[in-house]
Amino acid sequence: MRKHILIVLGLILLVIAAGVTYLAWPDTAKLPVDQVTGKLPKITDPRIQTIPTVKVAKVVGWQNGAMPTPAAGLKVQPFATGLDHPRWMYRLPNGDVLVAETNSPPREGGGITGWVMKVLMGRAGAGVPSANRITLLRDANGDGVAETKSVFMTGLNSPFGMTLLDGQLYIGNTDALVRVPYTDGATKITAKPELVIKLNPGGNHWARNVITAADGKTLYVGVGSSSNIAENGMDAEKYRANILQVWPKDKNWRIYAAGLRNPNGMAINPKSGELWTVVNERDMLGSDLAPDYLTQVEFGDHFGWPWYYWGGYPDSRVEPKNPALQQYSKRPDYALGPHVAALGLTFSGDAKLGANFANGAFVGEHGSWNRKPVSGYKVVYIPFGDTGFPAANAKPVDVLGGFLNKDGDAQGRPVGVITDKTGGLLVADDVGNAIWRVSARG
Repeated sequence: MRKHILIVLGLILLVIAAGVTYLAWPDTAKLPVDQVTGKLPKITDPRIQTIPTVKVAKVVGWQNGAMPTPAAGLKVQPFATGLDHPRWMYRLPNGDVLVAETNSPPREGGGITGWVMKVLMGRAGAGVPSANRITLLRDANGDGVAETKSVFMTGLNSPFGMTLLDGQLYIGNTDALVRVPYTDGATKITAKPELVIKLNPGGNHWARNVITAADGKTLYVGVGSSSNIAENGMDAEKYRANILQVWPKDKNWRIYAAGLRNPNGMAINPKSGELWTVVNERDMLGSDLAPDYLTQVEFGDHFGWPWYYWGGYPDSRVEPKNPALQQYSKRPDYALGPHVAALGLTFSGDAKLGANFANGAFVGEHGSWNRKPVSGYKVVYIPFGDTGFPAANAKPVDVLGGFLNKDGDAQGRPVGVITDKTGGLLVADDVGNAIWRVSARG
């Protein structure tokens, strides 16, 4: 009898301990996201976590005709639906839109970590296998709806970024930058891709974006880190957490900028011709740190990862230390908030969304998995000034929301953002399997 009583008491204590752990463990934000945005975000003391806060919006999809919610003065409609995890887009010279239907390659590793990752990815809508496909969308009559959807390329390896240069279409596979000949108006490419340079695959941050530099001769390729803070050693981060500059004619390259944990969206500022990027910052410093950011990038810049964040704040978890880097760690230009998962970036250049969105940058925020409450899950606009940088005291302006329903479930998650040939804003929704088009009300 005593044995049974002890077992019952043990189970009760276990349940109590589990409840206390559950209530105390997830780190709850002490600041609203707004206070960790802008040129001068509030940087609090880190709250280092051994077990990360896990709070990701469960994906339910768009049901009963639901759609995202645009800002006042704007409207939204589906440009294309029925896609398979669309992540990134590229507009061809004739106005056709290429969409990378893609996802992470199969992940290595098992055990508890692998199981947790699998559960999280499934809940977030990212557990589907990669289609490894580029699809062409054509809106021939300019009504804002793609009436043609056709397979453009297959047989790729988690493709992401795409860009044209000198009659070649360049594609960022997870393990290589490749290219194929392109003819204006082509609707299908069957040529075998040619290797330009190899890229280090594996680990986290699989997506490789590629854009054409302002010089019209070179390319920029973003390669994110394989880990959170180089916990597997810096050898595993070789040529990662970098933006690479590539000379495709000679197949040569160099590190253009470093210390960027995951520089995903890249774009050339049409006003200045300078390279800008959005970056996903590190995890497990609490729900208020560290802010993802938008910044101009120049040759030789180092933004501190993994040793420093936000221009010199040390991350005490990283070993070995690197004190000599602190004074050279560049501070980003603009904070977007903690854990918003800033992925998409495009400038307003040829957008026609009205005077309020005429000079600035649009950012696709995929949404947090490790902040309580969640952050991101929307498209925002950062107003710029005449200097070519974000305007003084500017805060992010919501452009497209409603990706979370009233219950906090994810109906969709925005990723890539580009403008279409008529000045609308296209938004890739990878778990809603759609491309949304935002335009000005008539």
